[in-house]
Amino acid sequence: MANFSKSHVPRFSAEVYQNVHLPEGGREVNAIVTATATGGRPALVGGSGAPDAGVVIMVDCSGSMDHPPTKMRGAREATAAAIDTVRDGVRFAVVAGTHRAAEVYPGGGRLAIADPATRDRAKEALRKLSAGGGTAIGTWLRLAGALLSSADVSIRHGIVLTDGRNEHESAEELRAALDTCAGRFTCDTRGVGTDWEVKEVTGIASALLGTADIVADPAGLTADFTQMMEKAMGKEVADVSLRLWTPVGAEVVFVKQVAPTIEDLTDRRTDSGARSGDYPTGSWGDESRDYHLCVRVPDADVGQEMLAARVSLIIPAPDGSTPQTLAHGLVRVVWTDDLAAATSINPQVAHYTGQAELLRAIQEGVEAVKSGNTDDATAKYGRAVQLANASGNEETAKLLAKVVDVVDAATGTVRLKARVSDADEMTLETRSTKTVRVTK
Repeated sequence: MANFSKSHVPRFSAEVYQNVHLPEGGREVNAIVTATATGGRPALVGGSGAPDAGVVIMVDCSGSMDHPPTKMRGAREATAAAIDTVRDGVRFAVVAGTHRAAEVYPGGGRLAIADPATRDRAKEALRKLSAGGGTAIGTWLRLAGALLSSADVSIRHGIVLTDGRNEHESAEELRAALDTCAGRFTCDTRGVGTDWEVKEVTGIASALLGTADIVADPAGLTADFTQMMEKAMGKEVADVSLRLWTPVGAEVVFVKQVAPTIEDLTDRRTDSGARSGDYPTGSWGDESRDYHLCVRVPDADVGQEMLAARVSLIIPAPDGSTPQTLAHGLVRVVWTDDLAAATSINPQVAHYTGQAELLRAIQEGVEAVKSGNTDDATAKYGRAVQLANASGNEETAKLLAKVVDVVDAATGTVRLKARVSDADEMTLETRSTKTVRVTK
């Protein structure tokens, strides 16, 4: 395999899409920032040139994983496939999770260094995994954090597989664990089967800047785990933050990631100066993401213009010194009495505003179904179908078609299906944050 040098780290760019014009008295400025990283090394499976990374796989081994036995067997096989995908030189470990967390491999509070021998030993250790006990995911995450902290690596990643509800610790205990782990590592979560709680699994991924998904059939775990680990192996730059500077008199209304998924970052701000704040984005490989910024500026007269915000992608310095700036862009505003210019909505802003409304409609529809309010559920799902159709979000449209009969997508006319499987309902809820990119 080829060896890769530091020159293969991605190059970052930032593009700003907005209508710079505001009417007289207008104060809110909206912009979409497309951040892109390109030029990193390819994600070679089991290859050399490994990223400076550590990964911990947390496997649910609670009693419910034995019902049916295919879940535990699928989990072992999927974890083995993920281990085969770990590049030589990457640090890794496997944790068995029940009402407590136990090291499966390598043990001793440390991470193993991936090579053919350690991968084989890890897969041998997996054969001893059996189901029994409860579920306390916070303990799994704390152990993963401790293991990842034991190695001198910059990219720290976790993977959680669970099939049930977090019944053996309180919501407050799980939240405390997430608060402890946030910023220390990113984490992808997967729910297998249909007996787990969507908000728990997606909440863990959200807090730890990872992805969440459902694997309704245990037979699909191996392919999913392999793909998930390949993506983890493609990460090359850790702890990237979006830094937003605003001038005196301006304030940030919200900062949201809007592609590839919707994630509200507003409350995760860490002040980095008198007029600036940092929003965490996690680790990056070759990829592109979109962010929606909304800034409230002071009122001004027609003809005036100002810099509403300066947005940068940065890597903070551990010692608090000057961070490394990867890319930057400017958000401007000009006040005008040209009504057509002032009321024009930028296509990118309009698209993602619609995607955010689509997410809300789906989530409100799911809650209406759970509460037995069929009229409200029909209305919400109908609006979701209309928005998915208008924005070209075909994947979400397909998921919606499994819970409603679509009479007219353009008008959002639908009927609730008489019978909907738990898997279809949970898949819609879990994947509701996924968006489609706007065509630029």
